Amino acid sequence: MDPLQLRVLPLLALLASLLYFFYFQDSPTLFERGDCSLFPYNHYWIISKRIVTPRGVISGAVEVKEEKIVSIIKEEDWHGNLKRGQIIDYGEAVVMPGLIDVHAHLDDPGRTEWEGFPSGTRAAAAGGITTLIDMPLNNFPSTVSAETLKLKIDAAEKNIYVDVGFWGGLVPENAFDANSLEALLSAGALGLKSFMCPSGINDFPMTNSSHIKEGLSILAKYRRPLLVHAEIPQDSESYLEDGENDPRSYSTYLKTRPPSWEEAAIRELLTVSKDTRIGGPAEGAHLHVVHLSDAGSSLQLLKEAKSNGDSVTVETCPHYLAFSAEEIKDGDTRFKCAPPIRDAANKERLWTALLEGDIDMLSSDHSPSVPDLKLFDEGNFLKAWGGISSLQFVLPVTWSHGRQYGVTLEQLALWWSERPAKVAGQDLKGAIAVGNHADITVWEPNVEFELNNDLPVYLKHPSISAYMGSKLSGKVLATFVRGNLVYKEGKHAPAACGAPILAT
Repeated sequence: MDPLQLRVLPLLALLASLLYFFYFQDSPTLFERGDCSLFPYNHYWIISKRIVTPRGVISGAVEVKEEKIVSIIKEEDWHGNLKRGQIIDYGEAVVMPGLIDVHAHLDDPGRTEWEGFPSGTRAAAAGGITTLIDMPLNNFPSTVSAETLKLKIDAAEKNIYVDVGFWGGLVPENAFDANSLEALLSAGALGLKSFMCPSGINDFPMTNSSHIKEGLSILAKYRRPLLVHAEIPQDSESYLEDGENDPRSYSTYLKTRPPSWEEAAIRELLTVSKDTRIGGPAEGAHLHVVHLSDAGSSLQLLKEAKSNGDSVTVETCPHYLAFSAEEIKDGDTRFKCAPPIRDAANKERLWTALLEGDIDMLSSDHSPSVPDLKLFDEGNFLKAWGGISSLQFVLPVTWSHGRQYGVTLEQLALWWSERPAKVAGQDLKGAIAVGNHADITVWEPNVEFELNNDLPVYLKHPSISAYMGSKLSGKVLATFVRGNLVYKEGKHAPAACGAPILAT
C-alpha cells in the first residue's frame, strides 16, 4: 500500500463514521422494536388537534423517542420541526395519557381459568389502559409474602401487553410480622391491600384496625399506600326479616350489604388514619379507600378526615356511576359486586362527589370468574360470585355516562391517569409530559358502538360482563406503552412486551 493510500484510508473511515452519525442517528430506524410494536420506528411524532396535557388540551405534536416523550410542540410553534422523522396524524381524535387502573384482579397465577395476564392485559390495551396494578388475591396463592410475589412476577414475564405492578396483601398472619412485610415491600410490592370483611378467598382473611395500624407503621418507612376494602359486616339477617326476600331479586342482595357496612368500616379506619398526618407516627404512609359505593355518611367521614390532614384518598368505579339498583333485572347476577350498586339517587351523589373532587379518582375493580360461578341458570344473587368484569370498557363507559354531567377530557385524564399514578408511586406515568414514559391512548369520543358478539372483546369470559349489550361512545383507536404501539383498531402487537413494575 502506497503512502497516499495510508493517508487517505483513515480520512475515509472518519468520513463514513460522521455520515453514519449525522444521517442514521436522525433517521427513523426500522424494525428495532421488533414484535413488541405494530409501528416499527423508535423515533416518531404523534399529531392531533386534541392532545390532553397537564397545561390543557392543545393542537400539536408529541415527539416520542425510544420509551420516552422527548418534546411537545403546539401547532403554531412547529416551524419545520416535523420535517424529519415518522409522523402519525390522528386528526381530531383525542390523544391523552394512557389510563392507569390501580385496582384489577387478573387471577394469575393459579386461577387463569378466571382471567390471566395474557387475556387481561390484551383487554386493557384495547381499552386504552397502559398500566395495571394487580390485586394480591383471586390468584393462588395470594400475594402475601416475598415468595408469593415472585410467583406473580414470574407469571407476568413475557405474558403482559401493558405494564403491570403488584400490590401485596396485608393479612393477620403478616400484619404483626415486620420482617415479613418489609421483605414483601423490598421485593417490589407497590403497597399493600387489606379487607375489613371476608374476601371470599380462603388464604386472604380479613383484617381489623389493629392490623391496619401495624401495616401503616411499616408502610411509612417505604412511603407507600395501604388500599382497603372498607366494609364491616353488621347483622344482615335483620334486614331480611320483613317483606319478600327472593334470592333472584337484586333488592334482596342489596339489603344484605347496606351503607352502614361501609360507614362502620370507614369510621374504624379513621381511628388509625390520623397516624398518617404530618408529624404522626405513620407519616409517609397513605390510606386509599377502594371502590366507594355509599355517597352518604361514608363519604362525609372521608371528607372530614381529609380536612383534618389525614393522608387519605378514595376511588369509585364506573359500574357505580353507570348502573342503579332499580335497573337490575331479577336473576342477572352479572351485576353482583361488593359493595353493591345502590339506587339512582346514590349514583347521582357519587357523580357530584367525583365532579367536586371529594372522590379523587376511578378504578375498574375488574373482578372476573368462570361463568359457572355467576350461577346464571339459578340467578341466585345471594350465592353467585360477586365481581364486575370491565377492563376493556372503562374509558367509553366513563365518557358515555359522564357527558351528561359535562365531564371534560382533562377530568378524564385526572381521574384515570394523573391521580392513579400518584397513588401507585409512578412518577414517570400519568401525564403527557416531557421525560415521561410514552404511555398514550388515542380515541374517538363521538364514535358509537354496541357491545355485542360482533365486537372483538379480549376478556376471557365476555358473557359475564354487566356491560355487554350496552351502547357506548368513545372508541379506542390506538394504545402506546413506553413507545410501543401495542394495540391498533382490533389488532395487538405480536409479542407481549409490557414491563413488570417493581418498587425500588
